[in-house]
Amino acid sequence: MKTRLLPFTAFFLFSFLLFSCKRNTTIVDRGFYFWKNNKYSLDSADLNRIKSVSLHKLYVKFFEVETDPVFGTRPYAKTELHIWNSYNDYNNKTDSVLCYTMSQLNIIPTIFIKNTVFKHTSKAGLDSLADNIVFLINKYFKKNIMKDSDYKEIQIDCDWTATTKDNYFYFLKQLKSFSSKTISCTLRLYPYKYPDLMGVPPVDKATLMCYNLINPFENENKNSILDTKELSSYLKNTKRYPKHLDVALPVFSVMQVYQNNQLAGMLNPNKEELVNVLQKIKPLWYEVIKDTELENIYLRKGDKVKLEEVSKPTITETIDLLQKYVSFDDTTTVTLFHLDEDNLKKYKNETIGSFYTDFTH
Repeated sequence: MKTRLLPFTAFFLFSFLLFSCKRNTTIVDRGFYFWKNNKYSLDSADLNRIKSVSLHKLYVKFFEVETDPVFGTRPYAKTELHIWNSYNDYNNKTDSVLCYTMSQLNIIPTIFIKNTVFKHTSKAGLDSLADNIVFLINKYFKKNIMKDSDYKEIQIDCDWTATTKDNYFYFLKQLKSFSSKTISCTLRLYPYKYPDLMGVPPVDKATLMCYNLINPFENENKNSILDTKELSSYLKNTKRYPKHLDVALPVFSVMQVYQNNQLAGMLNPNKEELVNVLQKIKPLWYEVIKDTELENIYLRKGDKVKLEEVSKPTITETIDLLQKYVSFDDTTTVTLFHLDEDNLKKYKNETIGSFYTDFTH
């Protein structure tokens, strides 16, 4: 009798362990954000990156929305990006692999909306805003992106608060109604951890934003872009989020210039000229050792500079934490912020590729 029960018991125990473990994602859609307002086309470096990492999705910031005291709530800072001109301009039309890649690339219009919009706009105003956004996306997409194609999804990027959630959630419902598209939104870590307080947005899916975790001016000894201890504190002891979750990871860097302990400006940290004018004094911090002018900022000897960047080991650790604490569906989108070769120079294509494939391990 006992010998007959052993195989069944072993099978039951194995099944219990299998289904009680957190399920890993098996299929990853590869995404990048494109967050530039003043670029007309993707250059050859952008195109080569898209091709080399087999990109599936490009989240393009179409415009931003703010409340103006004179003109009211309106879109502004529209991007000038023309997708199909990109590879034509660089004589890549004969590259059949690139043409196929571009034809398969899913462009997702992405709109950044300031939280103040939902503090000061009426329900009627939000109806009008949702209608106008859909109209402008349709117009711009046909003109500048893919005139013979269409888009499937709209993503809204907004740092909503407990006091604005009702208006924001109302707007998202109206956007869905006017567009009949898949609606996604960005999800910061605080509303992810505290959905009872912050509410759950009425969207089809949400992208968990795993960067910009700390106010960059409050803790001088921490990397405000991505600190894994800070990230872990938000991910631990959380319930399964009641929406499909995608993920966004940072592949950018920031350099802050301080003069007399006051922020004096921001620099592109990838400028070659910086090598000869900065000396490291402690983790994250450098001192200017020679007067110089760069990007309209006059750097004086003795000025302090904070450099924040994200290394491959840090992103790998982040992926491990996400797999450990977050419940994902079988398919998810992993999106990197953002497509900018100045920032991406330090990442080989193999490294970028690993940020996607590591989610399936």
